[in-house]
Amino acid sequence: MSTRTRSPLLLAALIAALAVGVQALLVPLFAAPAANLAPRDLPVAVAGPAPVADELADRLTAARPGAFAVTTVPDATAADRALRDREVYAAFVTGPHGVSLHTASAAGPTVAALLTEAAGQLSGGRPVAVVDVVPGDPDDLRGAGFGAGFLPLALTSMLAGLLLTLLVTGRTARLTGLLAYGVLAGAVGAAVLHGWLGVIDGGWFTEAAAIGLFALAAAATVAGLGALLGRAGLGLGALLVFLVGNPLSAVSAAPELLPQPWGALGQWLPVGAGGTLLRSAAFFDGAGAGRAAAVLAGYAVLGLTLVALGDRARRPVGPAEVAAPGRAG
Repeated sequence: MSTRTRSPLLLAALIAALAVGVQALLVPLFAAPAANLAPRDLPVAVAGPAPVADELADRLTAARPGAFAVTTVPDATAADRALRDREVYAAFVTGPHGVSLHTASAAGPTVAALLTEAAGQLSGGRPVAVVDVVPGDPDDLRGAGFGAGFLPLALTSMLAGLLLTLLVTGRTARLTGLLAYGVLAGAVGAAVLHGWLGVIDGGWFTEAAAIGLFALAAAATVAGLGALLGRAGLGLGALLVFLVGNPLSAVSAAPELLPQPWGALGQWLPVGAGGTLLRSAAFFDGAGAGRAAAVLAGYAVLGLTLVALGDRARRPVGPAEVAAPGRAG
C-alpha cells in the first residue's frame, strides 16, 4: 500500500501563486473605479427662461460630451425641488447676474466639487455663486465619514452570514440569528453613525431601518448561498457582498462617476443599494430610496428563503428512515 504525500515546498509555492493571482485581480477591481472617477451621464438641471436655459444646456453638453444628462426646468424653485427629490445632482441656475450653481452635497461631496469646477469653466473662470440646497452633516462636510463608516457595516454583515452558516445548525436558529442581527445592526449602526460620530443627520428610526435592511440583506445573501451551495456558496456570497460589491458601490462618490456599466451594476448589489438607501434616509427624507429598498428587500427575502430551503434539503436522515444493517428485506 502506497501513500502519496504532498511536498510542503510545492504547496507553499501554490499558495503564494494563488495569493498573487487574487491580488492581481483585486487591486484593479478596487483601484480602477477610484482612479477613473468622471461624470458619465450625470443627471443635472439647467434652470431659467427657455431660450437662455436651452442655450446653456447646449453649451454644457458641448463642453463635456457624454458627461451630463441635462434637463431644463423653469426656475430655481423647480431646480431645488429636483435636488431634494434626488432627480439631479446639481442645477445651473441662470439669473440677471449670471449663472449660479445649486448643489446637493449630501448626495456626494465629490460630485459637488466636480460640478463646481464645471461651472467655473462655463463662466470663463469668473467666480460662481454656489448654493448648497441639501448639505451633508456639518461634522462630515467632505463625506469621508459616511463612506468610511459604511465599510464596517458591509464587513460585519458578511461575517455574520458566514458565522451563522458555519457555527449554527438548524434553519430556525439561523433564521432567528439573521433577523436578530438585522434589528441589532440597524439600531447600533444608527446610534453610532448618528448619535456618536454625527456623520448622518436624518430621523433615527428611518436610518436604523435603512441600515437594518442592508445588514439583513447582506448577511442573508451570504448565509443563503452557503446553505444552498456549502462553502462554495459562502465564497460566492463574500464575493457579491464585499469583494465585488464594495468597490462598485460608489458609496463615497456616485454611480454615475464610475466607468459604466460597473457603476450601474453596483447599485444592484447590496452595498451599492445600501449606501443609496442610507443617503436617502439620512439627508433626503427618503426621496429616491424606492429602487434601493426594493433591491435590498429582494436580497433579504431570497437569502432567507435559501436558508430555509437549503437547510431543509440538507437535513440529516432520521433513524426511522434508515434500515438497520442485516434487517433489510
